[in-house]
Amino acid sequence: MLSVVLATHNEERNLAACLQSIRHLASEIIVVDGESTDQTVAIAKQFGAQVIKTTNKTNFHINKQMAMDTATKSLVLQLDADEVVDQELQNFIKQLINQLEHKQKSEVAAWWLRRRNFFCGRFLRKGGQYPDPVIRLYLRGKARLPMQDVHEQMQVDGPTATAPGHLLHYSNPTFADYYRKFQTYTGFKAQQFKAQKLAKTPLTALNYLLYQPLKTFLLIYLRHKGFVDGWQGFVFAFFSGLHHSSAYLQYLQLDKVKYHGN
Repeated sequence: MLSVVLATHNEERNLAACLQSIRHLASEIIVVDGESTDQTVAIAKQFGAQVIKTTNKTNFHINKQMAMDTATKSLVLQLDADEVVDQELQNFIKQLINQLEHKQKSEVAAWWLRRRNFFCGRFLRKGGQYPDPVIRLYLRGKARLPMQDVHEQMQVDGPTATAPGHLLHYSNPTFADYYRKFQTYTGFKAQQFKAQKLAKTPLTALNYLLYQPLKTFLLIYLRHKGFVDGWQGFVFAFFSGLHHSSAYLQYLQLDKVKYHGN
């Protein structure tokens, strides 16, 4: 009755905890793997997952949608490998499964799931990082990803509601983990700037190198009280602002890359 679907790339550190939290609920587990070179695929198969191998795309939502399209059960839960379903959310999903098994119609097409984001040793409470709702649980055929950006929400055909419980999101346990993803996301944004043919003017540079970083930092750290989360809150706010300048500087370099030799 429940399909659990994931897209993965080198997630051997996280995948077992993720799948362990839902293995007693899932009728099928589908993992679309993008060229992992570690034990990700072997771990997925240990949990009985159907593994589909493909390329590792910059916009990993393409692989997520591939996994979603493969699901065959009435209820679908889309997870990231670094997420764990807590007990309260597990209980809610179990109730939904029972409801659907007894042919009781759901008035809701998809559910927002609250996330607790783990950053450099603590769960962030402020800075706009809680409750960080995401649509991840839905009736099959009622939701899909636009596949235009790495931080987009699912588009839903029908009413939505918020589920009890949380996804425990262990995406950035260390700064090294965060910085690796920082480089990936800003590189992807630079490519978007290139596709949009963003202007290369002094005013545009001022916007992305100064105004947007400062605005983002102040918004997260002061307005959304990121300072409550100690030094982690400061670092998160600071580097969130730097996303803009880093992406723009990488964009400026794209046209300057020269290839030598064959």
